[in-house]
Amino acid sequence: MSAPSRGWHTDAYARLNTRVEKVVGGATAKRLAAWRIETVGDLLRHLPRRYFAGHETSDLASLVPGEEVAVMAVVRRSGVKEFGGRQGTRSRLEVTITDGTSELDLTFFGKPFHTSFWHKQLPPGARGIFAGKVGSFHDRPQLTNPDYVVVDEDGRFVAGQKRNEALTQVGHGGLIGLYPASKQLPTWKVAECVQLALDAVGELPDPLPEWVRRRLDVPDLTTALRAVHQPRDRDEVAPARRRLVLDEALAMQVTMALRRAEAAAEPSVPRPRRPDGLLADFDAALPFTLTAGQQRVGEEIFADLARDVPMQRLLQGEVGSGKTLVALRAMLAVVDAGGQSALLAPTEVLAAQHHATLTRMLGDRAAAGTLTAAEHATRVVLLTGSMSAAQKRAAMLEAASGQAGIVVGTHALLSEKVQFADLGLVVVDEQHRFGVEQRAALTAKASSRPHLLVMTATPIPRSVAMTVFGDLEVSTLSELPGGRAEVSTVVVDERAHPGWVARAWQRVVEEVAAGRQAFVVCSRISESDRSAEAVAVDVEEDTAPPRTVQDLHAELVAGPLSGLRVEVVHGQLPAEEKDAAMARFAAGESDVVVATTVIEVGVDVPNASVMVVSDADRFGISQLHQLRGRIGRGAHPGVCLLLTTAAPDSEARARLDAVAATRDGFVLADVDLEQRREGNVLGARQSGARSSLRLLQVIRHADEIGLAREVAEEWVARAGADDPALADMRAQIELLAEPEWLERT
Repeated sequence: MSAPSRGWHTDAYARLNTRVEKVVGGATAKRLAAWRIETVGDLLRHLPRRYFAGHETSDLASLVPGEEVAVMAVVRRSGVKEFGGRQGTRSRLEVTITDGTSELDLTFFGKPFHTSFWHKQLPPGARGIFAGKVGSFHDRPQLTNPDYVVVDEDGRFVAGQKRNEALTQVGHGGLIGLYPASKQLPTWKVAECVQLALDAVGELPDPLPEWVRRRLDVPDLTTALRAVHQPRDRDEVAPARRRLVLDEALAMQVTMALRRAEAAAEPSVPRPRRPDGLLADFDAALPFTLTAGQQRVGEEIFADLARDVPMQRLLQGEVGSGKTLVALRAMLAVVDAGGQSALLAPTEVLAAQHHATLTRMLGDRAAAGTLTAAEHATRVVLLTGSMSAAQKRAAMLEAASGQAGIVVGTHALLSEKVQFADLGLVVVDEQHRFGVEQRAALTAKASSRPHLLVMTATPIPRSVAMTVFGDLEVSTLSELPGGRAEVSTVVVDERAHPGWVARAWQRVVEEVAAGRQAFVVCSRISESDRSAEAVAVDVEEDTAPPRTVQDLHAELVAGPLSGLRVEVVHGQLPAEEKDAAMARFAAGESDVVVATTVIEVGVDVPNASVMVVSDADRFGISQLHQLRGRIGRGAHPGVCLLLTTAAPDSEARARLDAVAATRDGFVLADVDLEQRREGNVLGARQSGARSSLRLLQVIRHADEIGLAREVAEEWVARAGADDPALADMRAQIELLAEPEWLERT
C-alpha cells in the first residue's frame, strides 16, 4: 500500500505511513509483513498482549499446543544429560519452570559446553521469559530450544542469549510488554522495532482537534502510543488502548459520514407515492395483510423516495420475511411517479426466479400493452447473459423506451448497451455479491442519481451494521418467516452414533418417496480441491478429511440413494451447466442435489424438505443458517441434518448446537459474532489484503462505535470534506480496508 498520489494532508499521517523498512531495515520488515505490518503506523498498532511486572509469572496451565508463546516463569529444577551419537557426545539441558501452580518443561539440545553454559544461567530460582512453540512430550507441554532471557525482580535484563538483549527495551518502569511474536521475531525483538518506530515518529502533532479529544475523553496520540507500549504503570494502559480503538472507530465512521454527505449533496428525482396508481391497485388486491414490519419498513422507504436526496437503505430480513414484497411496492411507487426500477441479482437462476415471482405477484398489472392489462399496468422484463440476441434486444428496447417499468437482471444490466428511459430506483439483492464499481456502473445509467435499496438475508448485528454498512440506513424485518413450514435441525454425532448416518440417507429416500426433494451439502468439491470453497471457519487439527462432492455423489448413487435422480452442483462448473442443473431441480426433474455452498443463495424450491450437511463443523453459524433456509419454504415440514465428527466439548460442536437450538437468524448472528469475532465476519482473513481493523472489535466496542459515529457526524458537519485530518482518515481507511469488505458499503 502506498500513500495517496497527492500525499498526506497532515504531518501525523505522513509520519505514520512511513514504510516500515525505512525504520527497521529490509530483512526485519519482511518478517513483520507476516502480520500485515507495512508502515510505522501498522507497527505502532501491534500492541502487547499482556504486561508483566518483574515479580509476576504467566499462567502456564492456559498454554495451547501449537501456539507461539512468551511466558514469564521461575526455574523449579534443571539438569544436564549427555548422550552419544555418530557426531560425538551430545547433551541436553532439561529445565522445568513453574508459575507456582503449573509446570512447563523446556529442553535445550547442544554440545556439552553449550548446555553447561545454559545450565549456569538457568539455576533453580532464576526468573526468565521463555519463548517458543508449545509442543508435547509424554503428554506434558514442552518448549524445545526456546529463546530466553533472565530478568531481575524489576524486569531488567540479567542474562540470556546475546541476540535477545533487546528485551531490555520493554522493561521501562518495571513493566514488560509481551507482544504477539514468532520464532523469527521474538517478543523482545518486536519491542526493539517498536522503540525504533517511536523514535522515528517523535512528538506527533495530534490529528484530532482538541474538542474531539474532549468529547471522546482520550489522551493525545503521542501520550497514548508511548503509554500503550512503555507504560510506567498499569493505570496508563487502558486509556491509551481506548484512544487507539477510538481512532479506528472514528476513522471508519468519518469515512461513512463523508459518504453520506456526498450522497446527500447529489440531487435525486423525488418519487412520491400516488394514492390512486399501480401501487394502490396492487395493495387493494393483496390476499393478505402486510405484517407490521412490512408496513413500517414500507413507510420508511416511501419517505426516502419522496425526497430529493437519494435513498441509501439496507433492508435485512430472514429468508421468507417478505423483503421481495417490500421491494416490489417500492418499485411500483417509482413506476407511479414516472420512473423505472432495476433489480440486480447475483445469478441467472435467482434473476429468473425474481422475474417469475414479480410477474406472478403483479398478474395483469405486469401486462401493459396487451388486451388483458389492468388499468394501471407496467411491464416486467428479464435480461441475462444467456438469453438469445433477439431476446436481449427486445428486453433492452423495452428498458430504453420506458415500456418496462421494472427490469430484472444479472451483471448483464451493467453492459454499456443497456440504457433506461428514466432509472429512478436500483434494488440490489444479496448486497455482498456486488462491489462498489458494479453498483456505480448501474446507477450511472440514470441522468440523476437513482435511489438505492440493497437487500440481504444474512442478519447483521447492529454494531456490524454501524461499522460495515455505515453509509446506509438500515431497515430490519425481524419477524420470523410467516406461512412457512417448521424446520427441525438435528446434530448427527457420527462418532457416538455411526448408525445415524445411514438413517440420514434413509430419511432422504423417504422424503423423495413422498414426492419431496433434498439437498446434500459438502465443504469441498474434490480431493485435489484445496480452495475449501465453502469452509468459513478454522478446522480442528484432529478432524477427519471432509467428504467431497465428487466422492459423496459417487458413494450415494451407488449405495443408499441408488435409483434416485441425483445432480451435482458446484462453483467450478460452467455457469450454464450449474444454472441448468438448478433449473432442473427447481422443475422437479431431479430428486437430490449434491452441492457446495453455491446453493446458499439461489433458486426457490418449495418442494425441498430435507437437507444433509456433511462435515457441518466446517461451516460457520451464519452459513449454516443460510443453507438451512433452502428447505421448508413451502407447505411441507423440513428437517436439516448436521453430520459431524467434532468432539462434544469443542467450539465447532457449540456452533452446531446453537444452530439446532433456534431458527432466529438475529440471535444466531450475535452468537456467530461472539464466536468468530469480527475478523472472520468482516473478511479480514481473506486473500492477502490488510484489514483496517487491528484493535476495534465490533461486538466488544459497540459503545465506542456509537460514540464515534456521533462525533464523526458533528465533525463532518462542522468542517466539511476539505478538512485535512478528515481527508487523511478517509484515505487511510480506503487504502487499508480489505477490498471485498469495503465494497460491501
